[in-house]
Amino acid sequence: QVQLVESGGGLVQAGGSLRLSCAASGIIFRFKTMGWYRQAPGQQRELVATITFGGSTNYADSVKGRFTITRDNAKMTVYLEMNSLKPEDTGVYYCNKVPHIPADAWGQGTLVTVSS
Repeated sequence: QVQLVESGGGLVQAGGSLRLSCAASGIIFRFKTMGWYRQAPGQQRELVATITFGGSTNYADSVKGRFTITRDNAKMTVYLEMNSLKPEDTGVYYCNKVPHIPADAWGQGTLVTVSS
């Protein structure tokens, strides 16, 4: 059974840092490009960072220079290091394959709250 378990969120002041983790299982991770998505309150889910199986990365303009995505293929885990956090980074963060298709189930996500 495919499973995604996100962790590491929390409440942080603006300018602070957090490190998110996503433990994946099953074929969802193997050789796949993975990404971190976030859903702000009242907004649609958006893709903020991607990483290929080989380690090439890409970022949304809103997080470029502040967020770093990495992965450990042996542990089937994806990480998101978030620095210089802003209140607009607040939301629930999820990891999943890129591109995402409706058949790909979501995990429970991890809530990040950045206070001003």
